[in-house]
Amino acid sequence: MPLSRSALGSVALTALALAALSSPVAAKTPTRSGTRTAVRAAPAVDVPLMRSVISALAADNMEGRGPATPAEPRVLDYIIAQFKAAGLKPGNKGQWLQDVPTVSITGSRFSPLTVTGGKETLSFAPVKDFVAFSYRAVPETAISDAELVFVGYGIRAPQLGWDDYAGIDMKGKIAVVLVNDPDFAASDEHGLFKGRRMTWYGRWPYKYEEAARQGARGVLIVHDTYPAAYGWNVIESTSTRNFIQTPNKGMDQTEANGWIQKATAEKIFAAAGQDFAALSAAAAKPGFKAVPLGLKASYSFANDVRTSVSHNVIGLLPGRTAPNEVVLYSAHWDHLGRCKPDATGDNICNGAVDNATGVAGIIALARAQAQAGPARRSQAFIALTLEESGLLGSEYYAANPVFPLARTVGGVNLDGLAPGGRSRDMTMSGGDKSDLNALFRKHLAALGLKESPESNPERGGYYRSDHFSLAKRGVPVYSFGRGEDLEVGGKAAGQAAAEDYTRNRYHQPNDHYSPAWDMSGIAQEVDFAYRLGRELADGTMWPNWLPNDEFRAVRDASRAATRAK
Repeated sequence: MPLSRSALGSVALTALALAALSSPVAAKTPTRSGTRTAVRAAPAVDVPLMRSVISALAADNMEGRGPATPAEPRVLDYIIAQFKAAGLKPGNKGQWLQDVPTVSITGSRFSPLTVTGGKETLSFAPVKDFVAFSYRAVPETAISDAELVFVGYGIRAPQLGWDDYAGIDMKGKIAVVLVNDPDFAASDEHGLFKGRRMTWYGRWPYKYEEAARQGARGVLIVHDTYPAAYGWNVIESTSTRNFIQTPNKGMDQTEANGWIQKATAEKIFAAAGQDFAALSAAAAKPGFKAVPLGLKASYSFANDVRTSVSHNVIGLLPGRTAPNEVVLYSAHWDHLGRCKPDATGDNICNGAVDNATGVAGIIALARAQAQAGPARRSQAFIALTLEESGLLGSEYYAANPVFPLARTVGGVNLDGLAPGGRSRDMTMSGGDKSDLNALFRKHLAALGLKESPESNPERGGYYRSDHFSLAKRGVPVYSFGRGEDLEVGGKAAGQAAAEDYTRNRYHQPNDHYSPAWDMSGIAQEVDFAYRLGRELADGTMWPNWLPNDEFRAVRDASRAATRAK
């Protein structure tokens, strides 16, 4: 679970009294006269069921739910049993499981990064000055005398009239790229690239993918703490990268990707007779053209390649009259497995909040949807693996969908439902991106809730949870959470609880379940998810991305192809 998937207030661990949730939630909405009247109630949220699921998945015998570990079969058997009990049918062509083949690549024996072509040869130390790794499953990576080209932010966005690669042939060359996107320093969210809010074009995976499409041999992203939203320590501490296995072993990717310190970039640019600050400023303006630096780079390293197979769990509620149209509900079942021991010697990262709660949520949703009877459209429930390894379970599903993406209406992703009290507000991750925002606000109004802005939109949290694997292929998926304005204690209590979780439990061994948890806030989120999903499942609309959104073109193409058949 990423820290900034929505508001950190969605991780509120306040010790509030357990709300009475044994009956359906009576939603309320303002009328024109200002009085409040109940709207049609959703089925009851099964809180005892969710408690049971969270407790079981976060128990020590699940060993932190590490994918492809001896604990995985126990986790899968438990989820399958719960899906069956909820009334689901096997969702993968009569099977419950979808294999997710992965590869892990750990680099070693790194050479210095040497840069030639200036007055003197420059040499930069691995880890300290630069980090490199390969997306290719090969034993050795060696870059020799590859030309360095500064390509600004490394963005191609035709719908925005922006192309940093225009007029340059990148074959055999190394792209030197700035982190984030051209608007990152804005104080608001206005601008070609949504101002302060990071877009997909600002995320490092996009930059690697686009450079590969351009035929580049490698990529070096210039790290700067503010636009990156994390320090160099985050980059230097990651030695193993995880990927989906591909038939070509990743040979369509660049030979080497990586990062360089800003100070390293400044020295390289100076050796090329260029001013780094001036070129960076120019790169933020429309019409920027790539700048060959007249220098060549060399570096090499070894790769330890290991393969494994984990699994997604897929269940289905067939639709009543449009069974070929599908609404998805997802949550990742994996966590960190055995991890660094805490002061007590506990070395199991149980992952109760992250994300046993999400799995409990989709199981409760499955039961509620089954109890409500078949919807017009089919509803699929997917417990995803390998989110903590880079969204690999959702990435594999989205690349190999059981239900065609062109016929996937949209969905809801649940990641890290925080114990604690109900809130007066909800936050939707990603800002205004799709037609789902209007439906989100419709249901907020019906329940008398407020919308709160996403905290830290510059960190790109929208692109760091499982819904994103579908979004980048055109399918809009809700990612939302409770805000920090709690019904009891207000914003101060919400903020304090969020900070407490982040500091003391997030990705640590004591992310445990407790019978003392206040489940009323979790039930509020699951009830809201039910309403959002049921409207899509019973309706006829096909939500799309807003004009000029980065994912609009792929959705349009997908839907056009379906209509043409």
